[in-house]
Amino acid sequence: MKNIFVLILLLILTSCYEPSQYESSAASKNNTASSDFGVIYEVNGGKQICNPSVSLDTVNFPASMLWLNFSGTLNVTSAPKGYSTSGAGEHDRLTVSDTAGKVLWYVMKDSVPGVECEFQDPEWSTSADYIVALGGFKAKGSPSCDDDKDYGIVAIRPSDKASFFLIDSGMEEIANPHLWVGGLQASVDSTDSLQLFFGTDQVKLVYVTAAGKIAFIDYATSAKANTLVLPDSTKGNLLDSPLISPDGNWVVYDVLDGSYSWKSYIQELSTTAEPVEISKTSDMISNPVFPHWWEFGNRLFVVWAEFASGLSYLNKSDLTNSSTWDYSVGRTAMREVELTAGAPKDVAVEWVSDVRELAPIPFIGGRSPDGHFLATGTNNGYLLNLP
Repeated sequence: MKNIFVLILLLILTSCYEPSQYESSAASKNNTASSDFGVIYEVNGGKQICNPSVSLDTVNFPASMLWLNFSGTLNVTSAPKGYSTSGAGEHDRLTVSDTAGKVLWYVMKDSVPGVECEFQDPEWSTSADYIVALGGFKAKGSPSCDDDKDYGIVAIRPSDKASFFLIDSGMEEIANPHLWVGGLQASVDSTDSLQLFFGTDQVKLVYVTAAGKIAFIDYATSAKANTLVLPDSTKGNLLDSPLISPDGNWVVYDVLDGSYSWKSYIQELSTTAEPVEISKTSDMISNPVFPHWWEFGNRLFVVWAEFASGLSYLNKSDLTNSSTWDYSVGRTAMREVELTAGAPKDVAVEWVSDVRELAPIPFIGGRSPDGHFLATGTNNGYLLNLP
């Protein structure tokens, strides 16, 4: 059973865990707007999405994002065979669509063995070759998917839609898993199903436990989960969105005190490492939230969103409307960082640049590997093509 603080926060957050779909007052079309900071493209216009994750596969899925749908009508174009745009079930599929609203890839829950009820918390892994999500099914003794659900953590390979359950069951719907996959190995253990699926034993997983801790597994050493040392601010609050760094050694995550107050942290994936807060500087609108790693060449950045005072991070504003481009909703920023594994806390995380603004509106779904796109969507979904 969920902790009481999680139940309360879920009621406050009202995001992907609410069955009723938020309906925009805008017309049901995918609007586009040009600005000096880039071109904004609406995704699934007029309909709610959540769990935006910018595409890490710029070859097969360029200028696009992964997202989770709600029930009803979906506003996409060029829907492939089997992708119904009307009568969609809540969280019944994962979709990758581009700036034109074209569906480039999808997978239905019914086609993934073990996913009986819904998907939750999809995210592109650090590898462009895999997506990770929660797969929901009826809990033991539950008569239907409308009652209690259990969740496992499933990896899906977009190239052939093959799937592999990393954890079969026992996850909460707020687990927010993320996956790191290293390079292919010349040979793998033919008796190890994980190695056969990924082509390597270099696989790491993070997720939020039902007890409110961040767990991590390094499958190259053991399938046993360890937990991070958490900051004092986690007591009574919700851990959210842990994301593994490109080298597989670090994680960023949020600590949410409702949908109006939060802090973000960087931490080495170690049972003894201390968390380091991503502090608010004088030029920032708010504490950072939804931090994402962005690697460009040999440089590493953390990209985040900031929100205007008194505003929730569950954005319901129309970001194609120029009236929102004045920081009244928030902004997107990033900062370059250098990390030293195994170092003392005071030198483990070092910022090597000032905070750099990317857009005067908030995007929470990361930056594409080529640097050209940002994604967002907790109610309204958007892609931003940076100049």
